[in-house]
Amino acid sequence: MLSRVARRIYWMARYIERTENTARLVNTYHFLLLDLPRGTRIGWEILPVITGSYAVFSEQYQRHDERNTVKFLLADSTNPGSLLNSIAAARENGRTSREVLPGQAWEQINELQLYANARINDALPRRGRFEFLTEIIQRCQQLTGLLAGTMSHDHAYDFVRIGRNLERADMTTRVVDIGAMSMQNPDDVGGLDVHVWTSMLRTLNAYQMYRKDIQLGVQCADVVSYLLQNDYLPRSVAHCLDQIEECIGDLPRHQNTLKPVREARHRVSRIKPEKLDAVSLHMEVDRLQVGISAIHNQIGKTWFA
Repeated sequence: MLSRVARRIYWMARYIERTENTARLVNTYHFLLLDLPRGTRIGWEILPVITGSYAVFSEQYQRHDERNTVKFLLADSTNPGSLLNSIAAARENGRTSREVLPGQAWEQINELQLYANARINDALPRRGRFEFLTEIIQRCQQLTGLLAGTMSHDHAYDFVRIGRNLERADMTTRVVDIGAMSMQNPDDVGGLDVHVWTSMLRTLNAYQMYRKDIQLGVQCADVVSYLLQNDYLPRSVAHCLDQIEECIGDLPRHQNTLKPVREARHRVSRIKPEKLDAVSLHMEVDRLQVGISAIHNQIGKTWFA
């Protein structure tokens, strides 16, 4: 398999997952603000912080209000991680890798971009946002399922799984980090905690599974443990790293790349959420993000150089 094909497949999967994650993030945050107690101050500018694009956002917009934030995350051409840019990048990487993709997958990526470009203005005001973002999420899930069900599970599909799970792990750490940030200065920690961590679970579509598996009320330590360490939740960091390790083990020349994966996995297993305050939780998550970045860099050195 050519290295350039592997790189494009890997990035296509990451951009598809990033598109879904961005749509989930904006959708869930919209409803979080509606549910928060009156007088609670959590602004929209927290979303560019989650996505790691706050510096770019600050350069482009003086007012960090809802409309500017939503526009930046969904439609701004200057934001490399915006929803439209992620879809365009997924399509371009898919277009140049069509020889290893099912034909129907390529058609769905095209249809996803056509829908997003035609309806993006509906998502900027509140009235049409939920319908648009829900459709984007469903189309991304449909595409992910199509690849799983029709693409040969060979080395090319290994790179699809690696890209998807690495992007998922990264997003989950960012979501947990934003929960930690919200704990630092609230006036009513107890009242805010439930709303914030419930929203974090919903962002990752994990709320119902949390209630089924944990069978307790929503509490910070339990949610952090569930999102970071649960072996069976598809979007937990532990599960994503296990999937990445499995796929990398199937590829040639994998010895050097397995090392940062196992280091990150070991770090996840050693976290004690019940003993962490907001600052120490943020530091642990920051170390995990550095570990995820190291995995990405080593993948590039091993197979894409």
